[in-house]
Amino acid sequence: MEENKRVRRKRYSGLYPKKYNEKYKEKNPEKYKETIQKVMKKGNTPAGMHRSIMVDEILDFFDIKLGQVGIDLTTGFGGHSKEILKKLNHTGHLHGIDQDPIELPKTRARLESYGFNKDNFTLHQLNFKDFDAIDTEGFDFILADLGVSSMQIDNPERGFTFREEGPLDLRMNPNVGIPAYVRLLEMSEIEIEHMLIENADEIYAKEIAKEITKAKIQGRYIQTTLDLHQVIASALQKVSKKVYEEELKKASSRTFQALRIDVNSEYEVLFEMLDKLPGKLNPGGKVAILSFHSGEDRLVKKAFKQYLNDGLFSMTEGPILPSKEEVFNNPRARSAKLRIAIKG
Repeated sequence: MEENKRVRRKRYSGLYPKKYNEKYKEKNPEKYKETIQKVMKKGNTPAGMHRSIMVDEILDFFDIKLGQVGIDLTTGFGGHSKEILKKLNHTGHLHGIDQDPIELPKTRARLESYGFNKDNFTLHQLNFKDFDAIDTEGFDFILADLGVSSMQIDNPERGFTFREEGPLDLRMNPNVGIPAYVRLLEMSEIEIEHMLIENADEIYAKEIAKEITKAKIQGRYIQTTLDLHQVIASALQKVSKKVYEEELKKASSRTFQALRIDVNSEYEVLFEMLDKLPGKLNPGGKVAILSFHSGEDRLVKKAFKQYLNDGLFSMTEGPILPSKEEVFNNPRARSAKLRIAIKG
């Protein structure tokens, strides 16, 4: 029998690893706590982790009482859920929703490692528009963080970032729907342009749509994240050299955002969830929604205002912005807007 040989970990160049698959210390926070602290002190999010935003503001608003029943519509890494469970202190119950089949089991294990169990919380693999399928009459508080989790953004295999090469997927649940590269093949030039404008206010929408269509006609199929980034780079060739790199970065970020929203039908899903909110909140129940771009925030603002006018909500407030200190420590918080409401 051939003797098993230990494989040496691939070494990285420079002082710190740059590629996601090389950051083994960051992805093992319990073993390498000192590394995690160093990364966070620099204002960065460790690979494979997510730093929850505006936790204190949300908890202050909810003012959670023992025995209450609530729901986290976007459980993600479980940061908000962890703090909510601490407030409930093994009473009441927290339901959590996430459609990501890759991250949800990790989050369950993570919450259990903090000492919480099935009596304290239940996780559901669902799209949050279907939260009314959970067999609970009503909730005392509802939380939704509409941002993409850092674990998804950082992992090149999920296709959410152009910083490393990976399949151009962008699906929150990779088992449902079609990946982004297939979606681009289906869309006409004018459809791509409109999608970029509606979902991201992209100022180079016409140029990018034209270049994507040109690539398809020439048989240069856009299948990876870097394929799309390079097409965007070609579309911006007439931009001044002084601002080219910065404009390219912004245009790529907006294009990936727009495509992600389209692939996951995010506006339609958000609209459906908002439509069900009043019916699932108990009297005096509270709702807090974190959004990260203007399209989301407009939908939340409009819905809350309508419910206030209809007498369904007794109070709405927002947008509440993260503190300067939080943005400094966690730059991914900079575009966050929190809107809160109470059912009358």
